[in-house]
Formats: sequence, C-alpha cells, structure tokens
Amino acid sequence: MTPDGLMDSKTWQGQVYGDGWTTAHGGDAAVMEPATGAEIGRAGIGDAEDVARATTRAAQAQRDWAATSFEERAAVLRRAGALFERCAADIEHWLVREAGSIPPKAAVETHGAAQECYEAAALASRPIGEILATAQPRLSLARRVPVGVVGVIAPFNFPLILGIRSVAPALALGNAVVFKPDPRTAVSGGVSIARVFEEAGLPAGLLHVLPGGPEVGEALVADPAVRTISFTGSTAAGRAVAELAGRHLTRVHLELGGNSALVVLDDADPELAVSAGAWGSFLHQGQICMTTGRHLVHASLADAYVEALAAHAEALPVGDPATGQVALGPLIDAGQRDKVHGLVMSTVDAGARLAAGGRYDNLFYRPTVLDAVTTDMPAYAQEVFGPVAPVVRFSTVDEAVELATASGYGLSLGILTGDATRGLAMAERIPTGIVHVNDQTVSDEAVAPFGGVRDSGTGVRFGGTANLDAFTETRWITVRGQVPAYPF
Repeated sequence: MTPDGLMDSKTWQGQVYGDGWTTAHGGDAAVMEPATGAEIGRAGIGDAEDVARATTRAAQAQRDWAATSFEERAAVLRRAGALFERCAADIEHWLVREAGSIPPKAAVETHGAAQECYEAAALASRPIGEILATAQPRLSLARRVPVGVVGVIAPFNFPLILGIRSVAPALALGNAVVFKPDPRTAVSGGVSIARVFEEAGLPAGLLHVLPGGPEVGEALVADPAVRTISFTGSTAAGRAVAELAGRHLTRVHLELGGNSALVVLDDADPELAVSAGAWGSFLHQGQICMTTGRHLVHASLADAYVEALAAHAEALPVGDPATGQVALGPLIDAGQRDKVHGLVMSTVDAGARLAAGGRYDNLFYRPTVLDAVTTDMPAYAQEVFGPVAPVVRFSTVDEAVELATASGYGLSLGILTGDATRGLAMAERIPTGIVHVNDQTVSDEAVAPFGGVRDSGTGVRFGGTANLDAFTETRWITVRGQVPAYPF
C-alpha cells in the first residue's frame, strides 16, 4: 500500500465497512468541506438494520479473535500504527478539508493515532490476572477476559484520535468493535480507521464502521450483542446514552463536555499566561472538550491580561486551512456557528464587554474575548464549543477555588503560577479529572489516563492501563485437586 493510495475514494465511496466495503442499507450522504461548502465525496451511512447485521457478525468473529495469540493481535496493532505514520499526509488531507483542521492539528491527530495503536499493542501482552488469597484448599484466580462486542461512538472535533483511542485497545484486548463516527467527519474519522486496519490485516468481521446519526447510536446502545459502549460527545447526548444503556444493563464509559477553567494567579508570568490562554481557547476554533472555557484572572493582572489576549485574538489569521496559513479554520457547520454567536451576543447583551471578535464570515468565527463577565452570563456558565474566552476576575485564592469549582463540569483545569507547589495545593481543592500546573487545559497522550468527573463523564475510562478496566471483564476462577465432600 502506497501512502497516497490508502484513502483512495474508489475503495470506499458511498460504502460502509465490515466484511470488506459494502453498500449501506442507510444509503449514502455528501461529505462536505466546511471552509468552502463544497461536496468533496460521498460516505456510506448506516441505519438500524446495518447495526444489527454488524453486531451479529462481530459476535461471531470475536470468539476466534479472543482465542488468537496475543502476539498476533499485537502485530496487527503495530502494523496499524506504522500505517498511520506512513500514510499520515493522505489522512491529514481529509482532516483539513472535512474537519476544518489546520495542518499542525491534523498532524497531531495522525501522530496520536499511531501512538494509540502502539500503546494498544503493548496492552495485548499485559498480565491478564492474579492469584488471590483463599481460605479454602484450592487455587483462586482473577482473570481478565474480553468484553465481547464493544460499541464506540465518537464526535466530529478530533475525529481520528477520539475514535482510535477506543477502537485500538478494544481490538488489542480481544474484542470486536462496531464503530459509529460522526457523519460530518465520516471519512477522516471513520474511513481512515477502517482502511488502516484493513491494510494492517485485521481479520474480517472484527471492525465495523457505520457513520450515522442518532438512530445508529440508539440501535448500537440497545443491541443485546453489545456489552460495552465507549461514548465521547456532549453531556446531553451522554445522559441519553447512559439512560438507554442502563435499561439494557450495558456498561457505558462516558467522556463528555467541559467548561474548563484556567486560573491565572497573581505571581504568574503575564506574557506566558496570555499565550497559554490564547492557545487553550482558540485551538481548533475552540471545538475541544478540554478547551479553556473560563479565564479566572487575579485582579492585579486582569486589565493587562484582557488587553493582551484581545490583541492576540485580533492578530490571529482565520481562513481556509487547505489554501492558507491560518491559525483558525471554520466551525464544523452553521448550527454550531449560530450556537456560538448566540452565546456571545446574549453575554454582551447581559453586560459583558466585547474586547475582541464577536463576528464571523460564513463558518469562520473570529477568536473572541469577553471582559466584565459575571458567572451567570451564558458564555461563562455554558460550554460554548467555539473560540471564545470569557474573563472573570478574582482577588483571593479561596475565591478562585470557589469560582473554578462552581461548575457542573469537571474535565480539565489549568493553574498558572510562579510557585508550582502553590498550584498543586490549589488543584487538590478543585474536582477535575485532569490538572495541568503551569499549562493551559488542552493536552492528551496515549499513555495517560483521560476522563472527567461530574457532568464531564464517568471518570478515567481512556488511556494507558485504564483501557484494561474499560474493555475487559474480571472472572473469578477456582481449582481444586478433587471434589470436596459436603454434608448433604
């Protein structure tokens, strides 16, 4: 497979993946380029019938896969990682055009996808159990076994990483996967993963890729063959997934929304703090669950911070990432743009000062800074999922802790300070799944545990050894030399 042939549309155009590429019962849909509004391909779209067919086939294929040597499973994952590296440019082309990614962000995704596969390969040979203490004359064991069929549902914003981080470890640990990527990024977040594993030699029937809307997600969660759901998306959608999964006693792992705080203490370096804040709020147009959604700045620094952050925002170039050297590309669609703009304008109407941005051209939304914000204003209290930086002032550490904690979300937290020990002490008082002292809120690595608390999800369910808990069950096994005698 040559690098420029992996994503050749002749292979996948208008089809879905399972036992090879097949016509979807749900038909196909246009692949749109947000920057231009042009149709750049057609992707197969699944429906409930496609899900039923996929889960039945996956359950059959999984039994043989679970019995396969860990060496063979690991080898497939290593080959997949190498393909993500070798074919990076081909995949990044689609991440730029379909997902609106700037090229450096697209490169982060292909690098991350390769690393997720390599880390998953290492999981295949991890110890699968332990010997337990027992009061009986027997051998007592706890053994990890594959879940069976895993359903994966991923969003549009980092479509490759947020899909592969569940698909790869689930496969490595002996499961089959039915994967629903967001239909808005069906190629960069779905076709790319299917093609990589197809070329890596994954046996047929183990991976099914069915882009689709809520109907496909609901069918996947409700299917009796699916024993675990790995979902990444909005908190509202996550609640619906959890409710449906609960009715079927299906285990569910949720990585949901965020409204992450960046706390700038009075001893922080002002220039570095502004740079970190701009990156945290404006990277990928703010369409990241870990985006810095709330800037909590000490009153002694706040005026200068707002002025400098607004200057950064006004200087950042916004445009088509496929044709220009830009810092921000387009938002994913008009619905997302209108939601972002509505939150910005309602916050201004409530009394905030628009220090920068607050305007758009088609789907290109200017990076926006809001000053004089209060905690009840919409762009502060809600997850915006756009390039918006609301700034709130505080006077004491206790006040900053109260502000950072007073949110339903608990995904990521950044604390900027001249004293790292002070930052660690502050972090202990704020409930989040992720904390970065002297960095902004957006960061992820394949080796690191990842997840949020409260409205941001069900805790650490992704990354590193957390994948063992996510995609295996624990079975208790005892062995005696002979059958004991019982009193009746």
